[in-house]
Amino acid sequence: MDSTPPRDPKPDPRRDPRPLDGRQEPLPFLMLVPNLVTMAGMCIGLTAIRFIFVGRFEIAVGLILLGALIDGLDGMIARRLRATSEFGAELDSLSDFLNFGVAPGLLVYQFALTQTSGLGWVFVLLYVSCACLRLARFNVARAEPQPGGAHFTGVPSPAGAMLALLPVFLTQAEIFPMRTVPMLVALWLGIVGALMVSRIPTFSPKSLRVPRASVIWFLIGTVTVVGMVFTRFSLLMVLIDLLYLAGLVRAAWLHKRGKQH
Repeated sequence: MDSTPPRDPKPDPRRDPRPLDGRQEPLPFLMLVPNLVTMAGMCIGLTAIRFIFVGRFEIAVGLILLGALIDGLDGMIARRLRATSEFGAELDSLSDFLNFGVAPGLLVYQFALTQTSGLGWVFVLLYVSCACLRLARFNVARAEPQPGGAHFTGVPSPAGAMLALLPVFLTQAEIFPMRTVPMLVALWLGIVGALMVSRIPTFSPKSLRVPRASVIWFLIGTVTVVGMVFTRFSLLMVLIDLLYLAGLVRAAWLHKRGKQH
């Protein structure tokens, strides 16, 4: 008996979605826009690292913050254009790891931890590793709906980067010279890393609702923020970090209270 398996019949071109010549259908340019924005954000993060190496910390901080802004835009653009994809989501996570894990860790190390005999580098590794773990956990749970979409689990990586840079903001705002207490800076990096991988429910912009009676005050607050961006930027970032930390303390207290009940 002939044991040779029968050959597959010639594929029917009417059923095969791939063209016979191997070419694929052109992709609409709008489908690429979110990924192009993500790549631009990644390049900004790499450029921030370049300025860290030459000691231009103010520029590096500005680029990291710009990367955070772009990180919020690419997802919004993808949803508006209905151009979300698994590839785009993975690319966004890799860009976030660079912008909000590696870049802030290197910046804080070069800014305040180079004289810690290597111990400061251990905390940088801890922070960056926690940022990586936080993003990996987010990717795994991406398909699982959040409870009402009302919060994140743990501190998101962009917010973690802003908290990690708090010692830099405090120094630049002339509130306290954090370079004089490098081990406190190192310990703070470790705390921020722990917050990123924690299970604390944290604020999500999607849950923000503005009462109609308070809209005018939000508009006035926007004017104040814009003014501080151009006059006392570092002080503004300190205030934002402190407000976020206050929200974290409240969220942690409510979370613990809910568990007890």
